Amino acid sequence: MKSGDARVALIGFPSVGKSTFLSLMTSTASEAASYEFTTLTCIPGVIEYKGANIQLLDLPGIIEGAAQGKGRGRQVIAVARTADVVIMMLDATKGEVQRSLLEKELESVGIRLNKHKPNIYFKPKKGGGISFNSTVTLTQCSEKLVQLILHEYKIFNAEVLFREDCSPDEFIDVIVGNRVYMPCLYVYNKIDQISMEEVDRLARKPNSVVISCGMKLNLDYLLEMLWEYLALTCIYTKKRGQRPDFTDAIILRKGASVEHVCHRIHRSLASQFKYALVWGTSTKYSPQRVGLTHTMEHEDVIQIVKK
Repeated sequence: MKSGDARVALIGFPSVGKSTFLSLMTSTASEAASYEFTTLTCIPGVIEYKGANIQLLDLPGIIEGAAQGKGRGRQVIAVARTADVVIMMLDATKGEVQRSLLEKELESVGIRLNKHKPNIYFKPKKGGGISFNSTVTLTQCSEKLVQLILHEYKIFNAEVLFREDCSPDEFIDVIVGNRVYMPCLYVYNKIDQISMEEVDRLARKPNSVVISCGMKLNLDYLLEMLWEYLALTCIYTKKRGQRPDFTDAIILRKGASVEHVCHRIHRSLASQFKYALVWGTSTKYSPQRVGLTHTMEHEDVIQIVKK
């Protein structure tokens, strides 16, 4: 079951330290031993960080060919699709081999890591053939290629508009439409077993964090990075004539509006909403009177006035 404000999945080969990490970070104890596939099902734990409850899922190890169903890989990857962020646990002693293998497995089931959705407008129609347009010069795709791809998928009438220079693979992702784009943190565990230069090299890679669960190194930095990747915002509420309540925050996604805040407090609040007063970085001056569509930012304070 989904619980908490955000969901993080731990993915990795067997015996890279996923269960040890879960036991360290949360109050849940996940069995860890020196043989592979110690974890056989999904074990959830909760990290409490900056007032948010982040659900951490310890999944069984993925092996090569998981996407075809080896080692119950299909079920494992299906759970990872529902997460907000993927933490990919890698063994620092094994180098780059694991990372490329895991990325290949996740690619083949339609999970795209650290990529954004291609900016392509695509709409199938009843008739009128294929109308193809682009707002930028395309270097990887041509109109002929797009038509061929669409014919493969038995689509003969559609409207296609490229708003950025995309590869054919990205265009196919748009047609199929069941792809999940999610942020991923590459976490290199067991850094106490490799040289200092190697640690330095791994730590400088993009989206990478080096840790050691055995010696409890760098775990606090990993939490900070995780918080950044989840992009959560805390919003505090205030009663009229009283000080803001900084103990109990409402945790929402980045880009949430006042309407989202109303729904989190009570379902019927948005229908009785008159206006809200907001203090914080999202306003031009504090307090500012805002409507339902105003976008909230991190650590704003809101006071809602009903009809």
